[in-house]
Amino acid sequence: MAIMINEEECVGCESCVELCPDVFALNEAGDKAMVLAPDSTAECVDEAIENCPSGAISRA
Repeated sequence: MAIMINEEECVGCESCVELCPDVFALNEAGDKAMVLAPDSTAECVDEAIENCPSGAISRA
């Protein structure tokens, strides 16, 4: 299942980056998160999904 971020919902809070830096990073503008490893099975991904305040992260 691929990890996805809805850019329209992302508020750029960086919680996913702090929880799972090998999978998430901020874009060049520093205002939205992006996925570095869309097929990652790291446990921290689930924690990032649960802690995203805007609900922008999902698996598809």
